[in-house]
Amino acid sequence: MRQSVLAVVMAMGFAGAAWSEPREADIAAVIRGQMAAFQADDLGRAFGYASPNIKSLFGSAENFGAMVQQGYPMVWRPAAVRLLGLRDVAGGLWQRVMVTDQAGASHMLDYQMIETPDGWQINAVQLLPPSDVGA
Repeated sequence: MRQSVLAVVMAMGFAGAAWSEPREADIAAVIRGQMAAFQADDLGRAFGYASPNIKSLFGSAENFGAMVQQGYPMVWRPAAVRLLGLRDVAGGLWQRVMVTDQAGASHMLDYQMIETPDGWQINAVQLLPPSDVGA
C-alpha cells in the first residue's frame, strides 16, 4: 500500500513538472520576443506582448516604446539576456531576468506574467535594486 501511494505521488510530481515546462517555455518566448521586437524597433509587436492593463495605461505602442526606451534602456537594447527562476509570489507569476546592458553592467528585473485568452503577457516589470554582495 505504501509503495502504491508513493508511486501515485511521484507520478503526480512528474505530471506537474511536465505541465510547468511548457508554461516556462511560453513565458520565456514572450519575454525574449518582446526584447527582440524592441531591438528591431517594432513597437507594435513589442506592445502586443503587454497585458491589457499595460496597453490601457500607455494607450499606444509609441507611448509604451518611449517609456521603455527612457526608463528601461537595458531592455531596449540588451547585450545579453538570461532568464532565471519563475516564481509564484502571492498568486502571481514572476520571472526573474538578468539583463546585461551595452556597457556591460548587469541588471536584475522581475517580469510579472499573466495568462490571458491571447496567451501569456507581461503585466509589469520591476527593476530590482543592485545587490550589495561583493568580493
